[in-house]
Amino acid sequence: MLGDDLLFASDDETEEQEQGLAAWKVLIVDDEPEIHAVTKMVLGDFEFEGRRIEFHTANSALEARTLLETQDNDGFAVALVDVVMESSQAGLDLVRWIRETLDNQVVRIILRTGQPGEAPEERVIRDYDINDYKNKTELTALRLKTAMYAALRAYRDLRLIERHRLGLEKIIHATTQFIECDTLPQFASTILNQISLILGIESSDIICCAVTRDAKSGNQYNVLATNLQHESTAAIPNDIQHRIESALRQKQSVKGDDYFVSYFTTRRGMESVLYVARDDELETVQHHLLSFFAHNIAVSHENIKLREVIRESQKELSYIIGEAVEVRSKETGSHVRRVAHISHLLAVYAGLNESEAEMIKLASPLHDVGKVAIPDSILNKPGKHTEEESEIMRSHAKAGYDMLKKSSNPILQVGAQIAHEHHEQWNGNGYPNGLSGTQISMAGRIAAVADVFDALGSKRCYKGPWPDDEIKAYFEKQRAKQFDPALVDILLTHFDEFSAIRPRFPDPE
Repeated sequence: MLGDDLLFASDDETEEQEQGLAAWKVLIVDDEPEIHAVTKMVLGDFEFEGRRIEFHTANSALEARTLLETQDNDGFAVALVDVVMESSQAGLDLVRWIRETLDNQVVRIILRTGQPGEAPEERVIRDYDINDYKNKTELTALRLKTAMYAALRAYRDLRLIERHRLGLEKIIHATTQFIECDTLPQFASTILNQISLILGIESSDIICCAVTRDAKSGNQYNVLATNLQHESTAAIPNDIQHRIESALRQKQSVKGDDYFVSYFTTRRGMESVLYVARDDELETVQHHLLSFFAHNIAVSHENIKLREVIRESQKELSYIIGEAVEVRSKETGSHVRRVAHISHLLAVYAGLNESEAEMIKLASPLHDVGKVAIPDSILNKPGKHTEEESEIMRSHAKAGYDMLKKSSNPILQVGAQIAHEHHEQWNGNGYPNGLSGTQISMAGRIAAVADVFDALGSKRCYKGPWPDDEIKAYFEKQRAKQFDPALVDILLTHFDEFSAIRPRFPDPE
């Protein structure tokens, strides 16, 4: 009987492999060969949700442990475990080992016993994490199938919950990646990288396209990110465009067997659509995860745009303030823009990260803001200042610092530092505090070089622009005296690159 049964089981497995079905893995743990044979016979044609059963057998609790330890996350769905095997408690010990040592809370366990007196039902159900407890003498074919339906349904639901949990963890991780993005190109790249991770699909196996539409832009939408060849509406195939436009028109998500279009709108009226497709069918759980992910994309995208608006506003405000000071001193406002870009380039070559370099760029236009405290008669005097007038003129460094230092805004904090230190000198002969070397902040040292470099090459009321050779000679002479020698070396090595900034922001005629 046992040999015939094994032969039939082999035929079943071959048929399943030919059909390409993923069978439910069921583990039979029993020291009676007849129980193995009868169980396989009763459940031989059993199906649940179009999937048959793949049987695995163990003749003892020890064998079962070996089998369970070698299974991956898609391991056994159900374990039919005898209570009495090597010992009267072997099955119960196995249950506890599965739940506690192996930490497998997913496999559904049905205990079976031919000696109910050895393990009373109430105690076993109360003390052990099992899903059913059957007396072998009462276990008819119908009851066995009924128990199997219930166990597989519970296993399926647990696996679905686990997939949702893992997917949501990935979405949370992706959201933290979004928060760290400073620019829209970084944001777009993060979208494409994270979608394949969330779905558990190779990026080459999916088509992805994220678009946004502002309420004020009519029917026009912008391509935020795509793994198609070109990031433009014209490059998107017509069928994909129609699906995206359908979601925008209906203002709801649209799905098909092999694609999903998730629609979301923010409170500010920004509409976002995430289109994902693949050759194979997308599962329901993947639809849910994409929907959650699309919501996060929309909110994160809006926040990044707001940050960019704030950053641009801060930059323009710095320029406006700096230009107002320059105009008052009868100089051109283009000077502060050139100083900002020269400072940024110096910072990058000096090894500062992009965030630090950008901060110096935004703050450097404020270097002379303290000149608003200087009387016009001194500020715009065409001739040489008297000693007293020079002292008043030099007070603009301290005045600028006092104006900006009270703010908690990081740009204004760096601006205060630059205003205070851009006239300090490497050899300690500068003002207002006679700082030297690295006592002067990097921002102050950079702004000092940028300010003088642009001033020498620009026309002023008291001089014309110096030729490049004279500017180079001046910086070579003042290297390690007025200026940080490392910054002078950077300036002279990349002199043409720094000089090219001047014509980009010319002085008005």
